[in-house]
Amino acid sequence: MKGNKRYLRTLAIALSFIGCFAAGHARADVTGTVIDAQTRHPIEGATVTVGRVAQSTDAHGAFTIASADSAVAARAPGYLRTQIRAATGEPLTLSLVPFRPHAVYLSVYGIASATLREAAVGLGQTNRINALVIDVKGDRGLTPYRSAARDALGAAGSAQPRAPLVQDFAGLLARLHRDGFYLIGRIVVFKDDPLASAHPEWVVHDAGGRAWRDREHLQWVDPFAQAVWAHNLDVAEEAAQLGFDEIQFDYVRFPDAAGLRFALPNTRANRTAAIVGFLQAARERLVPYNVFLAADIFGYVCWNLDDTAIGQQIEALGASLDYISPMLYPSSFTWGLPGCTNPVADPGQIVRRSLMEARQRTGLPGVRFRPWLQAFRDYAFDRSEFDAAKMRAQVEAADAADSDGWMLWNPRNRYDPAQLPR
Repeated sequence: MKGNKRYLRTLAIALSFIGCFAAGHARADVTGTVIDAQTRHPIEGATVTVGRVAQSTDAHGAFTIASADSAVAARAPGYLRTQIRAATGEPLTLSLVPFRPHAVYLSVYGIASATLREAAVGLGQTNRINALVIDVKGDRGLTPYRSAARDALGAAGSAQPRAPLVQDFAGLLARLHRDGFYLIGRIVVFKDDPLASAHPEWVVHDAGGRAWRDREHLQWVDPFAQAVWAHNLDVAEEAAQLGFDEIQFDYVRFPDAAGLRFALPNTRANRTAAIVGFLQAARERLVPYNVFLAADIFGYVCWNLDDTAIGQQIEALGASLDYISPMLYPSSFTWGLPGCTNPVADPGQIVRRSLMEARQRTGLPGVRFRPWLQAFRDYAFDRSEFDAAKMRAQVEAADAADSDGWMLWNPRNRYDPAQLPR
C-alpha cells in the first residue's frame, strides 16, 4: 500500500513538472522588431505571424507574441513578406524589402498557354513588369490546376476537363518566383456557375424563384451562405499552400441586378456585413501562411457613399485587407465624373481623382491601394485603343498617388511591350 502511495505521489509530481514545463513552453514569448531593409527604420503596423497568432507591430516596430512556434513571419503593405526561425530567446529583427508590384493579368487559359505566359514573363525584361496576377479560380469557375477543394464539392464540373490544366502548377509558380515575379492568386468568389450547378441550394434566385443568370448566362452563389464562404476559403488556402504571395478576391460582392432573392433580406446592412464577414474570415483562415490579402472593387465604389447595392462599402474594407484594388478602367466610368464627361480622353484624371477620393474616404495611405488599370480597347465611348500615352497617363497617376504599384487588365492576356511603361 505504501509503495502504491509513493508511486502515485511520484507520478503526480512528474505530471505536475511536465505540465509546468509544457505551460511555460507554450507561453514562451517571441519578441522582436520589424524594420525597413533599406532605411533600417522601424515599421509600424506590420503584421507578424507566429503559428496561428498574428499581431501588429507598435509605433517602434516591436512585437511580443506568446508561442512555442519557432517560425516567425512578417509582412507590411509596400514590402515583400519574409520569414525567419527563432533560434534562441533573443529578440529578433525582421527586415522587409520595399516593393511595389507592376503586374499583368493571366487567366486560367493564359497561365496554361506557353505562348501567352512566356510573353508576359518576357515583359520583365522589356518593361516594368515584376508581378503577375494569375487566376486560381476564374470567371467561369475553372482552375488551372486539379483542385482538391473543387473536387470535394463536385464544383470542378463537366467543364473542368476541357479547361487547360498545368500539370505541375506549384513547380511553375516556383519557377516564376525564381524569375523574380511577385505572384498574386485571383479567386472569383460569388460568381461561380459550376458550384451553383453542383449545389443548387446555394444559388441566387430571381424574383420568380428561378436560378438567376447574369449577362454571360452564368449563375452566382449566395454571398450569405456560410458553406460558400468555407469553400472559397478552402480554395484560398490551396493557393497559399501553392506559394502565392498574395490572395486577391474578385467578384467579392452581390450581383449588380435588381429583384434578386437571397437567404437573408437584401438590405444594405446585410450586404455589407456579409462581404466584410467573408473577408474577415479569410484573414483569420490564412494567418498561418503570411500571405497578403486583397479584394477588387468597382471603380465607382470609391465615389458612392453607399455600398453601391453590392455590399462594397469602401470605409468598411480596410480592416480586413492589406490592399484594396479599385478597378479604375476609364471605360467603366460610363457616367463620368464631375467635370469629366469623357473619361477615356483623360484616363489619368480618372485614376488620380478616384485614388484621392478613396484615400480621403477611408483615411488610409496610398500604399494600401493597388488599382487595376485599363489595357484593352475602349468599349463605352470612342472605342479607341489604349495606346502608350493613355497607359502612361494611368501609371503616372497611380504612382503619384503613392499606390502600391498597379495591375494591367487585358481579358485576352495580350500585352504589347511597345505600349506598356518602361
